[in-house]
Amino acid sequence: MEFTEVEPDSACRCPGCGARRLARLHAARPADGGHPAARGALRAAVLVAAVGTVLGGATSSIAAAPRAATTDTATTDTTDATAPGSPQGEIAGPFGDVESARALAATTSTTREEIIARAQHWVDQKVPYSMGKFWSDGYRQDCSGFISMAWGLGSSQTTWTLPNYADRISKDDLQPGDALVYNNSADPQGGSHAVLFGGWTDSSHTRYTAYEQTSPTTIKRSTPYAYWSHSGSYLPYRYRGLTTATTDPNAFPGAGWFGPGKQNAYVQRLGEMLVKAGAGQYYAQGPDQSWGEADQRATEAFQQAQGWAGAEADGLPGKDTWDLLVHGRGRSVPPPAPQPVPPPPAPVPGTPAAPAFPGAALFTPGQVNDWVKALGEQLVRKGYGRFYTIGPDREWGEADRRNVEAFQLAQGWTGAEADGYPGPDTWRLLFS
Repeated sequence: MEFTEVEPDSACRCPGCGARRLARLHAARPADGGHPAARGALRAAVLVAAVGTVLGGATSSIAAAPRAATTDTATTDTTDATAPGSPQGEIAGPFGDVESARALAATTSTTREEIIARAQHWVDQKVPYSMGKFWSDGYRQDCSGFISMAWGLGSSQTTWTLPNYADRISKDDLQPGDALVYNNSADPQGGSHAVLFGGWTDSSHTRYTAYEQTSPTTIKRSTPYAYWSHSGSYLPYRYRGLTTATTDPNAFPGAGWFGPGKQNAYVQRLGEMLVKAGAGQYYAQGPDQSWGEADQRATEAFQQAQGWAGAEADGLPGKDTWDLLVHGRGRSVPPPAPQPVPPPPAPVPGTPAAPAFPGAALFTPGQVNDWVKALGEQLVRKGYGRFYTIGPDREWGEADRRNVEAFQLAQGWTGAEADGYPGPDTWRLLFS
């Protein structure tokens, strides 16, 4: 079969002419200021559309022109406020095979976990950036090839064809595995870019973890929303073949969901399982969706309880840690060793005896009584009132707890013995 380049009739509505009209918008001749690579994209688009017309089933959207960029409202960041040096190649099948990329590929099913795992694999392998080379898995080593690989498309698409496989979503709907795509109509190949969304790193949704193919190699980094440059022009998309969670709800979701800056339901589930395994002593307020020091210390304690050491007890959950917790197996975290209580100082002749401890139930959130105020006043006398902003009163609050905790820590106590709630020993020492 042979094809000849012809100028499209402006009134013709067939897929071939429509694709060529759109492609011509971004394929000026080099003599007229166009880029040579853009002319190559035009010829590829004409060929794709022509084959689709002959076969009767191909869609012209494969050669759709990139969306026009909007006003640049880039978020500045002195650490890396530069535009991506990430030009991209044209649509290609595995290892650059053009024949297999002529028709729009079928949308295959995948999960968020699988998308993130594939992206992390490129990060771990430090895949070198290239718009003309293909990695060992067959995908082109540029930004759009990277997203194509993570989504499992089977072909290397471009930033202006990736939306054919996805649905537009809002910023508030973004979840790990979605993509942020910027198409620059003035320079489709050299000025466009796409990154994979890996999850928010703060509660205000101003930064997120980005998996990204850019020079020199694949990286994973905290990125201002939507990107370092052209922030207002990036559009969020969700892969259309996305399925719900993994078939096994207890399966390990992957290491990428845990660690500093991570905020998701898996973090909270891990913390809740660690509490059941005896590590509740590390949580002052209970586990939540934000990864913190308590999560790392509790995980490390559980790993050490299994007899693991070194990299196996680094405080970050792996598959073995997760499986033991999910199925309730493994050794529980031992309770903290009791700290010796120092003997009370000898009473000074002529000083009144300490009042009897009234009971721990009077010093909990929501309690309002004279004992709370007496405790606070005594803390101030002993020099442990720095957390009071307006002075102690009859209502138990966080300032009372933190001042008691400071007093307990000063006695050399740790763990449950320095939780900020007074017991008989705290009371006796404080009032002696």
